Amino acid sequence: MNFSTLVIATRNSGKLREFRSLLSSTGWRILGLSNISSEKEHEEIGVSFAKNARLKALAYSADTDLPVLADDSGLEVAALGGRPGIHSARYAGPEASDSDRIRKLLSELDASGGPRDARFVCTLAIAQAGRLLLEAYGECRGLIAREPRGTNGFGYDPIFLFPELQRTYAELSESEKNLVSHRARAVHSLLEKL
Repeated sequence: MNFSTLVIATRNSGKLREFRSLLSSTGWRILGLSNISSEKEHEEIGVSFAKNARLKALAYSADTDLPVLADDSGLEVAALGGRPGIHSARYAGPEASDSDRIRKLLSELDASGGPRDARFVCTLAIAQAGRLLLEAYGECRGLIAREPRGTNGFGYDPIFLFPELQRTYAELSESEKNLVSHRARAVHSLLEKL
């Protein structure tokens, strides 16, 4: 597979910026959904991160001749039975902010009295013209901090403590995060397969 341009199946500016950075060494032109005028919103109905990534990649690949990379990623907290998991983005409701989701998760985790072990998971899928081309997986294990720390990143980054550095994802610079994150590990796996 030889790409010169890749569409990232997202409208999330933080995620698009992260992918552009992670894929900068490829020389590919990285576009988002807004660049291909795709108005559809793909509903994540899969029962796993991998299924959701596949469904998104295949659905959006129908809107363009370009290859489309979709990811599904989220946070799994052991004491919450793996929640929020595939529902990470909608954990506190469809209109909830990152702060709302963090508050809900911390409240449930404190109430559980369980351990603070967690992992971020990322699955990637590339499709073109309705055909799945490649998949990859990455994860990063850590702990849930007792309160948000840091201002970088997005989503659950302020409460995901990366043990080796004793800092949350939100306390890491973009370049530091791109060395250790679940998404970085999935992209590395993807590029190795290419």
